[in-house]
Amino acid sequence: MATLIQSYEQQYSVLTADITAKIGRLKTGNEDNRDQLSREILANFEEANDLLEQLELESRGAGAGSRVAAYRAELQRVREEYRSVGNNSSTYNMDTDEVYDDWGANEQQRKLLDNTERLERTGKSLTEGYRVVLETEQIGAAVLQDLSVQRESIQRSRGRLRETDEQLNRSTRLMNSMIMRALQDRFVLIMVFLILGVLLLVGVYFSLT
Repeated sequence: MATLIQSYEQQYSVLTADITAKIGRLKTGNEDNRDQLSREILANFEEANDLLEQLELESRGAGAGSRVAAYRAELQRVREEYRSVGNNSSTYNMDTDEVYDDWGANEQQRKLLDNTERLERTGKSLTEGYRVVLETEQIGAAVLQDLSVQRESIQRSRGRLRETDEQLNRSTRLMNSMIMRALQDRFVLIMVFLILGVLLLVGVYFSLT
């Protein structure tokens, strides 16, 4: 989403720079040229407004609402400038190729420089955003790899635990079997001693009588 927002911002900056340049040409163009430029400028305004609407939709929840408001204010300022040129067209000599006065030229040059600087800043923002996206992808890939390794380790640990549990169960069964055999052997020995004792007593008794 961030890359798309930056793309809209860059398109908007290029478009407003083009509108500003055309307004400057509008001040010195002939009547036919002025009509063509006016149509192009109006179409550019509609395109810029569409861009801002798209930018506003994409920037919801992205924290770029203040920038959209600033862009709208800037577009309104450029629109007012265009209207001012149209209202004051009688003050310009539209039948010659004379350039408007030095102040207007300097002002136009300043605006073009501002738009150029804005484009450069937008380009740097795009580059920085792309770098952040790449770093985020790399970090995400590393995290996923670590999680995969940890998962395999956990699965191996679970397998070893199951094997250990089975071995303990077998050992317990073996110990119980050995205990039962020992008890049986002890019982048999006791019975043998009892029988021998009885036989011994009987033999003594008969020998005395």
